[in-house]
Amino acid sequence: MIPRRTALLAALAVPAIARAQAPVTVRAAQYKAGDGLLLRLAGLSDTPYRVEWSEFGSGNLMLEAANAGALDLAYGSEIPPTFAAVSGARVKLVAVIRGDVNEQTVLVPKDSPIQSIKDLKGKRVGYVRATTTHYYLSRMLNEVGLSLADVQLVNLTPADGAAAFRNGALDAWAIYGYSVPIARQSGARVLRTAQGILSGNYPYFTRANIADEPARAAAVRDLLDRIRRALPYIQEHPAEYAAAQAATLNVPEATIRSLLDNVSQPRSLAPVDDAAIASQQAVADEFARIGVIPRKVDVAPMWDRGFWRPGRAA
Repeated sequence: MIPRRTALLAALAVPAIARAQAPVTVRAAQYKAGDGLLLRLAGLSDTPYRVEWSEFGSGNLMLEAANAGALDLAYGSEIPPTFAAVSGARVKLVAVIRGDVNEQTVLVPKDSPIQSIKDLKGKRVGYVRATTTHYYLSRMLNEVGLSLADVQLVNLTPADGAAAFRNGALDAWAIYGYSVPIARQSGARVLRTAQGILSGNYPYFTRANIADEPARAAAVRDLLDRIRRALPYIQEHPAEYAAAQAATLNVPEATIRSLLDNVSQPRSLAPVDDAAIASQQAVADEFARIGVIPRKVDVAPMWDRGFWRPGRAA
């Protein structure tokens, strides 16, 4: 017979996921062709819990859903959490993707006389308000003694921006993602990338009270660790990854390969550290300076250093 104390210790050693009486469901957000696709390609989608993937078009919408308690895990740029810090949203930032910044650019037409950011003064510049483009465009202009008020800002969705740029309605276009290689294939020229301004950080966040459900919290930690282990697949199998992305997004495979072949750094998932918090604080400070948010805000309380560490899934 197993002594009672030994049995108790053995039970406590079982991960929280396995101890759950009912099947655990993690409500996770992703962009199209996002984490769910990557986990399947990397052979890491067979989780001991159910993952209910929901597709979102922006990090802002993900954060709103998490704040409302409708999501357990999501991620986006540093911009949505900056607004959340002002509004007091109930989310916690628990890990951070370190990714590419070369896909975040300012483009000009191929025959444009514009040769530097300083040449943008008085020009029509497309951007997407309250996104990374808003932040890095402001920083770029500030570096050369200009401000957003010195250019003719045109707030456009990526699709509308592409049409306006293609039709000559913009002198320059601050944009990101696969819009960049598509425009370049049509002759657009990169005036500057966001290298040296953007960190490439994309925080993962949870709803603030997820720790009240130990089994679900353990499942979220496990899912984060699977994503961490899956990310090297992108660099190790670029052809397969590009083909799957292209088919899902309905964009040319060459467009995806162009992004993959020109990254500033491979995507990786890291725990919360001082650098991640400082990077988001820089975004918040800049947005307060230019009036995008109403006041300065301390973002540090939003970050949870202890929720997830690589290899810790319980």
